[in-house]
Amino acid sequence: MKIIEIPTKGFTDIIDITDKVQDAVSKEKIKEGICNLFVIGSTAAITTSEDDGNLYEDIREVLENIAPYRKGWKHHQTWHDDNGAAHIRASIMGPNLTVPIEGGKLILGTWQKIVLIDFDTGARTRKIVISLIRR
Repeated sequence: MKIIEIPTKGFTDIIDITDKVQDAVSKEKIKEGICNLFVIGSTAAITTSEDDGNLYEDIREVLENIAPYRKGWKHHQTWHDDNGAAHIRASIMGPNLTVPIEGGKLILGTWQKIVLIDFDTGARTRKIVISLIRR
């Protein structure tokens, strides 16, 4: 198990972490197996996406329609904060991802990247747990 730390800006900041994850696989010399990723915290998610700034804007727009930041979420009454949308977005997207490994490489599509998405309402440093299982 390895933990990597990624600085983020919040507000649906989308960060390509593919190279960092592949580095972890390479350092462990895993030829075949699986890589499980888990972001610690309830206002961030991990998924895959094409690395395209326009697509990232589309993702932000869709999520703003589903769970807008400027809504008076009931969660705000509980903690007197402003990140209800962040929790909802993270719950929809999910905190983990599993990617197969073959020939020492993550099996991803030609344009497919692993991305961390930070939905919180401010900058943070996110911790991602990388668990590698050999086959």
